[in-house]
Amino acid sequence: MFVSYNWLREYVDLSGIDAYELAEKITKSGIEVEGVEKKSEGLKGVVVGHVVEREKHPEADKLNICQVDLGGEAPLQIICGAPNVDKGQKVAVATVGAVLPGNFKIKKAKLRGEESNGMICSLQELGFEAKLIAKEYATGIFVFPNETEVGTDALEALGMEDYILELGLTPNRADAMSMLGVAYEVAAILGREVKWPEINTVEAAEKASEIISVSVDAKEDAPLYTVKVIKDVKIAPSPLWMQTKLMASGIRPHNNIVDITNYVMLEYGQPLHAFDYDRFGSKEVVVRRAKEKEILVTLDDAERKLTPEHVVITNGEEPVGMAGVMGGANSEVNSDTTTVLLESAYFAGAAIRKASKDHGLRSEASSRYEKGIDPARTREAAERAASLMAQYAGGTVLKGTVVADSLTIEPAVLSITLDKINKIIGAELTADEVVSIFERLKFEVKSENGEFTVTVPTRRGDITIEEDLIEEVARLYGYDNIPTTLPVGAQAPGKLTAYQQKRRQVKRTLEGAGVYQAITYSLTSEEKVSEYALEKRDPIRLAMPMSEDRSYLRQSIVPQLLEVLKYNLARQNDSIAVYEIGSVFLSNRKEELPDEKEHLAGALTGLWLSHPWQGEKKPVDFYVAKGVIEAVFDTLGLTQNISYQQAKIHGMHPGRTAEVLLNNESIGFIGQVHPTVQKELDLKETFVFELSFEKLASVDVEPINYQAIPRYPSITRDIALVVDKEVAGGKLESIITDAGGKLLKEVQIFDLYEGERMEPGKKSLAFSLKYYDPERTLTEEDIAKAHEKVLKAVKEEAGAELRG
Repeated sequence: MFVSYNWLREYVDLSGIDAYELAEKITKSGIEVEGVEKKSEGLKGVVVGHVVEREKHPEADKLNICQVDLGGEAPLQIICGAPNVDKGQKVAVATVGAVLPGNFKIKKAKLRGEESNGMICSLQELGFEAKLIAKEYATGIFVFPNETEVGTDALEALGMEDYILELGLTPNRADAMSMLGVAYEVAAILGREVKWPEINTVEAAEKASEIISVSVDAKEDAPLYTVKVIKDVKIAPSPLWMQTKLMASGIRPHNNIVDITNYVMLEYGQPLHAFDYDRFGSKEVVVRRAKEKEILVTLDDAERKLTPEHVVITNGEEPVGMAGVMGGANSEVNSDTTTVLLESAYFAGAAIRKASKDHGLRSEASSRYEKGIDPARTREAAERAASLMAQYAGGTVLKGTVVADSLTIEPAVLSITLDKINKIIGAELTADEVVSIFERLKFEVKSENGEFTVTVPTRRGDITIEEDLIEEVARLYGYDNIPTTLPVGAQAPGKLTAYQQKRRQVKRTLEGAGVYQAITYSLTSEEKVSEYALEKRDPIRLAMPMSEDRSYLRQSIVPQLLEVLKYNLARQNDSIAVYEIGSVFLSNRKEELPDEKEHLAGALTGLWLSHPWQGEKKPVDFYVAKGVIEAVFDTLGLTQNISYQQAKIHGMHPGRTAEVLLNNESIGFIGQVHPTVQKELDLKETFVFELSFEKLASVDVEPINYQAIPRYPSITRDIALVVDKEVAGGKLESIITDAGGKLLKEVQIFDLYEGERMEPGKKSLAFSLKYYDPERTLTEEDIAKAHEKVLKAVKEEAGAELRG
C-alpha cells in the first residue's frame, strides 16, 4: 500500500511530524513501513512553460522549434522531438541547469544548427513509471490543464513535492488498504481526530429506480449490491490533482469517471465500478453465478470462460462484469458515454479469490475484496463517487440508490479484563489508560470493575477474540514501553540432548572424512518412493502435490542422493561424496499421521584420492564406503557391535552389497548401485549406504575403559584357511575370535586367494592372529594350546583346512 503524506494530511492533522517520524511511529505500532520516498528527490529547475509558437525544424523531420514562455521577459527557444508538442500547450520545461533523474543535467545545446535552451519533458523523463502514465501521454510530453500558471514549479504541480510511505501490510490488516483506514491508524497513534470527506450531492427529481432495477440470485456471494445513476456526464481527463494522487498510489489515470471510481476506492477502501448505461443492454442488473462455459470479454480484451464457481454481473441475459475482479468490454465507459451506472457492492472474499485465481486477474479491487472490506462504507463510498462525478464530470445524480440488501454483518462485541491484559502484556496499565487506547482506536468501550466491553467497528474485521484486543492495547501503548522481565520458574542452562550430540558428532566425522552434507526434498515420485527403503509400507501421497515428481513422502534418502550425484556429474563435477541425515515417512492407518524416522544415507562416486604429482589415484570402492561408515561407528563407540553379511537388494549390485547388523539386528545396507541403475542415471561406479540413525543413536554405550600398555611382548601367528567359496570371511573371523579365548587380542583378514592350484569351489582366506597376556610373557606352549583351539573350531564349524 502506497500512502501519500500530503494526501493523508487531508484526513488527519500531521502538524509537527514529518514523513520520516510518521513512518517510524507507524512501524513501531505494528505496521511496517518498508520505505519512504520523496518523488522529487534530487530534481530541480523544472517549471511550467507555455508553448507560444511551434514550427518544423528545417534540418530534421522529427524535431520542432518551440518558443516557450516561462514567465520571463522573452520566450526561450527549445528544440523538442515529441510527436504531440503543439502551440498553446502548458508543458513541463527543464531549464538550463536543471537536474533530472539519473543526475542528468540540462545544458545549452545546438541541434542541427538551432539553439536549444532547455528541454520540454515527458513524465518518464521526470521519473514516472511508464505503466502509470495516461495513454495519451505515454509516447510524448505531458500537457498541463490550461488553468495552470506559467512559471510555477512543475514538480509541485505534478504532486512530486510529496513523500510516499510504502506500507508492508499483513493479510489481516485489510483496514489499512485505504487512505481513511491509514488515517484511523495514524490518528490513534498520534491521539488525533479523523476528518471525513465532505459529500455534497444535489439529486435530481428523477428517481434511479425508474430506469434500473437490481436483483441478486447469489445472495451469499453478494449480500449487498447498490447502484446509483448519474446522467449527462461529459467524459474528459480528471483533475490534475486526482491524476497525481492516483499515480502516486500506483494506478494509471484514464478519464474522469474511471479515475473517480479508483480515487474513491483508494480513499474508502471500497471498490467501485462504472457501467455505460446505454451499452448495458437492459434496465435490470442481475447478480448470479455464471453458467458453465459462459463467455465474458473483460476490459483487457481477453475472452474469459466462466464456471458456476464465478460470480457475474449481468443485464439479465449476458454477463457484463466479473464481480469484484474486472468489468466487461461490452459495458465499458467510453468517450461518448453520457449515463453511468455506478456499482458499489459487498462481495464475499472467497468467491472473488476463486475467480481472481482461476483467471490470473489480480486487480486492486479483487485484492481488497479477498481480504475483506468494511460493509459500513459501501453506500457512503457510492455517494462520495456520485458527488465527485457531478462536480468533475458535470453529471446529474438521479434521486436515491437502487439496493439489494440481505447483509447481516454486525460489529463484534468482546469482553476482557484489565488483569488479563496486564498479565499477557507484562505491564501495569490502569483502566483509564486502556479505555483511552480503545477510544483513540475509535472503538466503543464500556468499563466496569476492571472489565471492558468493546464494540469493534466493522472496518476492523481482524479483531475477533480477546487476544486481538490485547494486541491493540500493546501496540498502541508502545512495545518499547513494555518492561523487560525474566521468566518465572526453575532455570536450567540449555544444552543438546544425547541424541542431538550424537547427530552432531556424526556430521563432524563425515565432513572430516571429506563427505559433504546434502539437504534434499522429502518429497519424491511414485516410481521412486519405495526404492532402497529399509522398511516398506504403503506409500503416502500428498493431497495437493506441487507436481507428480514431488507427490509422495519418501521412504528412503538414497534416490535423492543419486539425483544429487547425477546433477553434479552433468556439470563436470565427477568426484563427489555426499551424505544426509534426514527423515523418511512410513504410513500407519489412514486416519493417523505417518511414522517419521531419521536415517543416515550417503553416496560416493569418482576418485576418493588423487595425487597427480605422485601419480596416485584411488577410486571409490566398496571398502572406501565401508571405511566411511566404520568411522561413524567408531565415533559412536559401536565398532564391536557391528557386523556385515552379504545381501541382495533391488537396485544394488548382487555381489557388492552387504547388510549392516547392529547387535545382530539389521539397521541398513551398504554397497554398489546396480550397473543398470547407474546407466539409467548416467553415473559411473557409485557406492551408497543407508542406515537407521535412530537405532544407531539409541544404543547406550558403556564409558571408555583405559588399560595400561602391555609390558610383555605379543606373538603373531598367520594362518591360511581353505574353505568353500560360500563361507563368508566374517563368519570365520567370528569363529576364530570366540575360540581364541583371553589370549587372542586381535584378528585381521589380510588375503584372499582363488587362483591356480585351488580346488574348484574353494578359496583361501589368510588371517593374522595376535596373542598376548598383559601379566606375563607367553610361552610357545601357551600359544600352541590357544592356536590349536582355533584350528579345531574353524574345522568343526566351517569345514576349514590349513592350506598346505
